[in-house]
This record gives sequence, structure tokens and C-alpha cells, in this order.
Amino acid sequence: MGETCRCTLITCLIYRGGVTMIERRTVGWWYWLATLVLLAASFLVWYQAIYLAIILCVVQIVHFAMREISFQAFPVQLRIAYFMFLICGLWGPLRFIHALQILGTAGVILTGYCFLARALALLPWNRKEPLTGAFVKRTIFSMPVEGSILDGPKESPGGE
Repeated sequence: MGETCRCTLITCLIYRGGVTMIERRTVGWWYWLATLVLLAASFLVWYQAIYLAIILCVVQIVHFAMREISFQAFPVQLRIAYFMFLICGLWGPLRFIHALQILGTAGVILTGYCFLARALALLPWNRKEPLTGAFVKRTIFSMPVEGSILDGPKESPGGE
């Protein structure tokens, strides 16, 4: 889909002659990085780190709820969903969820693409248009955006 170059504070995604720049090193980015480190540590070397990841997730929920002045705000919804997956993954048969979270969180940190945010954007209370195949495709497969996916996935260049 595109080439990725590592810049000092920005990841640049180059596609079809256009460039989208995703700001890095925000508070949210650092939260996700710390969560990824703790989750990976719990999966690979120190299982108890999962409890620190859960605590950090609760801190994120409270922080973003205070910042957005609502538990219904999209950044808060995202962190609540992530927290719920962390809790579900504590049960042995669902531990694979933590592996998926490691992959997804790494994707957010490296590219800005968040599948969970896109899935949440499809829920009725988060969308402004009917749920159609074209809308789902546009939401899931659009390039990472600066800000919120709720601002609407943009049509790709050339109207494809």
C-alpha cells in the first residue's frame, strides 16, 4: 500500500504521490508504547506485567475521560474496549487476545493505523451514515488519519 520512512518525530506514509504525516510522541502515543512494552513483557518474560498494563489502561481511561469530559467520547470508548480485551485475555483459552493486542498496538505505534478504532467507528452511535459495504470498506481500508477516524475516512485519490 505504501512505503514507510522513519523520521525523528513523524512517521511518513507515502502513497500514490501523496504524503500523510502522523504526529508522534503525543501523550496517547506514549501510553500505547508503555502498554505495548508491558503487554509484550507479560507475554514473553514476566506474566505479572499484564496487571501493570491493566492498571495503565485504567489510568488512560480516567485521563481521557477527564480530558474529553465524557466517558462516551471516542478516545475513551477505544480505551474501554482495549481494557475489556485485556481482561478477557486473562482467561487461559482467550490468552491469544493478548497476542492480537500486541500486534495491533505495535501497528498503532508504527503506522497510526488502529483496527479497533475503525471497528468501533462502525457501531451505530459512532457513525453518521448508514452501514453499507462501501462505508465498511472505506472505514477499514483507508489510510491512517490525523485525529479521529470518526472525522470520516476520506476517499482515496482517484475516487477508488
